[in-house]
Amino acid sequence: MTLLLAILLTSRYYQSTHLATLAHVEGRTIVCVTGDARALLVPARRITVLTGAGVSTDSGIPDYRGPNGLWTREPGAQRFVDLDLYRHDDALRRESWRRRAAHPAFSAAPNAAHRALASLHQQGRLRALLTQNVDGLHQRAGVPDDHVVQLHGSIGQTESLGCGERRPMAEALARVHRGDDDPRCVRCGGVLKSATVFFGQPLDIRILGRAVEAACDCDLFLAVGTSLLVQPVASLVGMAAREGIPVVIVNAAPTPYDDVAAALVRDPIGETLPRLLALGDVTASDS
Repeated sequence: MTLLLAILLTSRYYQSTHLATLAHVEGRTIVCVTGDARALLVPARRITVLTGAGVSTDSGIPDYRGPNGLWTREPGAQRFVDLDLYRHDDALRRESWRRRAAHPAFSAAPNAAHRALASLHQQGRLRALLTQNVDGLHQRAGVPDDHVVQLHGSIGQTESLGCGERRPMAEALARVHRGDDDPRCVRCGGVLKSATVFFGQPLDIRILGRAVEAACDCDLFLAVGTSLLVQPVASLVGMAAREGIPVVIVNAAPTPYDDVAAALVRDPIGETLPRLLALGDVTASDS
C-alpha cells in the first residue's frame, strides 16, 4: 500500500497538481474541531512534524508565497528551479549560480522554532521531522539526520544531471568564487544543480515512502510554517487525518487543509512554537 501510494505521489502529474482539502475521505466527512493545540500536543508521545519555509524566515531565509516571499516579490524567480529551463538555458544557469553563492542558508543560524522542534527529539517525542526546507537548519538545531526526512533535498550538496553524483556544495561554490560561472560535474562534465527538487523533477520514492509511513504511524501530526499548496507533500496531512490522527496546523495564513485540523494556530511561529511544545506549565495563555 505505502509503496503504491508513493509511486502515485512521485508522478509528475500528481506533483504539479494543487489539490483541494481532503475533508471527505472514504465517503465520510472529517469534522474539524477547533481545540486547544497545546492540550493536544502535550500528551502526544510520537509526533510527526512537517515543516515549510515559514519555519526559517526568522533565520533570515525568505519564504516563497508569503507577503514578503521570494516568488511574491519576484514571480519570475520560479524559473530558476524549473528543471527543463535550468538544463538548457546557459544564461539562467549562470545567474542561478550567482544567486546560489549568495544564498542566506549558508550563513543562517537556527531560530527559536528550530530549537523548539529539536526539543521534541530531546524529550523523546519526535517520531520524524519531515521538511520541505533545504537549508539544513533542523539538523544544526540538534535533530539527528536519521530523524529528518528532507523531502525537497538539500542545498548543501550538488547533483550532476549527467551521472547523478552528489558532492558537497562548498566545492562548487569555491569554483564559482574563483570565477567559474557555470561549474560542471568533475566526474562526467554534466550540468550541476543543487541537490534540491526542481519543478518537473519527481521526489525520491524512498524518501516519500518514509514520509508516508511517518504520517500514518504517529499519534499527532504537526504542520508548521507551510502553505500546504505543493503536492505531493501537502497530501501527507490528509493521509494522517484519514487515519484518525489529530492534525495541528501552525501557519500565519489559511491552508487548503485547515478543515481537517483539530486545532489551528495563527500566531507567529517563533513565539508560539516554544510555548506549544514545552512540557509542564507555561505562563502565556494558550490559544
